[in-house]
Amino acid sequence: MSSSPPKRSVLIVDDESSIRNSLAMVLEAEGYDTFMAKDGFDALLQLKRTLPDIVLSDLNMPRMSGFEFLSVLRRRFPQVSVIAMSGAYTAGTLPSGVLADGFYAKGQSRPEALLLTTSKSLRFGSRATARTPVAYPTSS
Repeated sequence: MSSSPPKRSVLIVDDESSIRNSLAMVLEAEGYDTFMAKDGFDALLQLKRTLPDIVLSDLNMPRMSGFEFLSVLRRRFPQVSVIAMSGAYTAGTLPSGVLADGFYAKGQSRPEALLLTTSKSLRFGSRATARTPVAYPTSS
């Protein structure tokens, strides 16, 4: 009796619902389980319940920027692979100071680039090493 490998999960963090839904469609078509968060605070609350294999996060969001969110994520969950994304930076260029394993240029890259970046992040794993306790925001 053969069993298929477990599905990999991706948390998509972006303040634009159309972006979240489009990325989820692409990833789900390739067999990934996805769940979504509208900003860094929402993502941290979701991480209390479920730890994904990969977090795909926008860098420019209200309330808590992707830069801040990824910093917290790296300290608290160093085992999770992280892909930063933004439409403000060019493909292949990880912005300075971003703690991520990969980068996806929204609006400038084809879906195949997202799938390749996701696959590489799973294959090579997270490059984070430090683990520091972090307080979670409470829901209002």
